[in-house]
Amino acid sequence: MTFKSLMLGACSVLAMAGVASAETLTIATVNNGDMIRMQKLTDDFTAKNPGIEVEWVTLEENVLRQKVTTDVATKGGQYDVMTIGTYEVPIWGQKGWLVSLNDLPASYDVDDILPAIRGGLTVDGELYAAPFYGESSMVMYRTDLMEKAGLEMPEAPSWQFVRDAAKAMTDKDAGVYGVCLRGKAGWGENVAFLTATANSFGAKWFDMDWKPQFDSAEWKEALTFYIEMMNESGPPGASSNGFNENLSLTQTGKCGMWIDATVAASFVTNPKDSTVADKMGFALAPDTGLGKRGNWLWAWSLAIPAGTQKEAAAKKFVEWATSKEYLALVAEKEGWANVPPGTRASLYANPEYAKVPFAKMTLDSINSADPTNPTVDKVPYVGVQFVAIPEFQGIATAVGQQFSAALAGTTSIDDALANAQRLTTRAMTKAGYIK
Repeated sequence: MTFKSLMLGACSVLAMAGVASAETLTIATVNNGDMIRMQKLTDDFTAKNPGIEVEWVTLEENVLRQKVTTDVATKGGQYDVMTIGTYEVPIWGQKGWLVSLNDLPASYDVDDILPAIRGGLTVDGELYAAPFYGESSMVMYRTDLMEKAGLEMPEAPSWQFVRDAAKAMTDKDAGVYGVCLRGKAGWGENVAFLTATANSFGAKWFDMDWKPQFDSAEWKEALTFYIEMMNESGPPGASSNGFNENLSLTQTGKCGMWIDATVAASFVTNPKDSTVADKMGFALAPDTGLGKRGNWLWAWSLAIPAGTQKEAAAKKFVEWATSKEYLALVAEKEGWANVPPGTRASLYANPEYAKVPFAKMTLDSINSADPTNPTVDKVPYVGVQFVAIPEFQGIATAVGQQFSAALAGTTSIDDALANAQRLTTRAMTKAGYIK
């Protein structure tokens, strides 16, 4: 063999070694617009991090939850980065299923993450996920109907004002209803809304001994207020209405007020989809003067499962996708209105982003929610519109069916609360929370 052929062979081996050393990150994510945009911008990450490739697994939300839960619980190592919600993070972090992100570099500026969002992703001082975008809930209302009723929406309304305004704005003959709220059963539908609402009435899911509290005066007041207001001023068939149904009602001019996710603001103000796009105003979710507003808190975040073999590379990706620089990249490519909202204080300090019509109210709504102290009284759990324990999904689905039946009038408020108390007590006893 000649010297030349020896050298060529050596170069081939080195080249193959270089290829072999390239790491491929497998990232599981939800199939929504912001995540699709992130995939399109991945070339920016790979250009800055030679030797790291990215493979995407994009799934519908329910399928994503099922697959990543199985993988993270078994430390299967199928995914190196996962998109998970505020509900999962404290549970999985407590179980040791996620890698701590406390060692992200100083340049990442973790202190820039909004405190409310950061609090929901932190367990015992350890940050277990980095938020990609965040949201709360707020009042979206028809300014023309409010004016016609001779009223002015306060920036921070009370529940009583909302109820009185809903009556004044309702014109059932014209097909206009003063208030549209979630009634469809589900832990992420009516239970999310009613749990956040109940917080503002002084109610809570559990006391400090994990005993269910649906037999309390506060829960009866909150559920009674909600059902009476919906019977007075809500649309027909409200017990079947969730986020999408109320969005459609609002966009077609059927709702005087809609209290729901801040992310909906862009939908109701889009003239391509909304007949009332130029007639929408925004206010904080209501309260009863007890110090808690009826708004929730959610974030889609990136987390690293403890089963990954590629922790260092995974951290580089999480850092890139949730950084200030990524927000600037999206603004450059897609415009400020399309920047993932609700995660960093610096975004809301940016005068360009401040021009987005609902930016300030979104920030104010997020800042008024506190997942580590979600209720008037002290409680043993984290979470505003959910309780961050594994059993919550199943329990809350059953409780949601009781509340939806009460709204539909097929059961009484007292029976719905009694059934909720009974089934929750049974489930919590079986799970070992209470004796």
